[in-house]
Amino acid sequence: MTRFVGILSGKGGVAKTTTTVNLGAALNFFGRDVTVIDGNLSTPNLGLHLGVPVVPISLHDALKGKHSIVESMYKHGSGLKVIPASLSLLDLKDVAPSKLSKILPSLDGLTDVVLIDGAPGLGSEAMAVVKAVDEVIVVTNPEMPAVTDALKISKLAEEMGKTVRGIVLTKTGGDYDLSMGDVEKMIERPVLAVIPYDKAIRESLIKKDPVIYTNPKSKSSIGYKKLAASLIGVEFDESVEGKFSSFLRRVGLKG
Repeated sequence: MTRFVGILSGKGGVAKTTTTVNLGAALNFFGRDVTVIDGNLSTPNLGLHLGVPVVPISLHDALKGKHSIVESMYKHGSGLKVIPASLSLLDLKDVAPSKLSKILPSLDGLTDVVLIDGAPGLGSEAMAVVKAVDEVIVVTNPEMPAVTDALKISKLAEEMGKTVRGIVLTKTGGDYDLSMGDVEKMIERPVLAVIPYDKAIRESLIKKDPVIYTNPKSKSSIGYKKLAASLIGVEFDESVEGKFSSFLRRVGLKG
């Protein structure tokens, strides 16, 4: 049975899309068939992160009934299946975010995990994603405005009957960060992963590939792999994985 998980945030700029891409890639790394969807219909970025900014058939087309959601799926070189939203302003006309919950069940059984990158904030697009999924993961930075907004999206998801798995704390490492304990107390949910600010993320964006492949030993890469492992109940040994990656590179199977 397919798991449908919404990746949400109370505000923009907290690395929500980066988390969707790299959590998906990490789950795929552990052998799961993963589909990532750009549920941010107004300002989509998922396709830009993975090098598919413009596609013949997008999520917008599926929402309008022009094509099935399966027809809007593309295979990325990393192994991820990707359903991008359209960048065109024209495609925003007559698109109804609420229809997401009607077309999403077509993916049930076709993939192990569906991760939906929701729009930031508490608007109709974000709420459509919450309505369409079973589980929610909230992404935030360790600063008061972001955490306050993360609390709102967490509470709203809970009120809608969704399982809020917890918090992914990103861009950490600043001198004035809120502590993990403070964040957990404020949002009343566990911190599932701490992802430090990492220049390797910027490099991965330029290469249009998940950081777990562009820089597998980086702190952010290890953080996302640990997050994925915890969500599917498998063990992740950082030292063993590092040796395995080195072996693959030596035999020419990994860049």
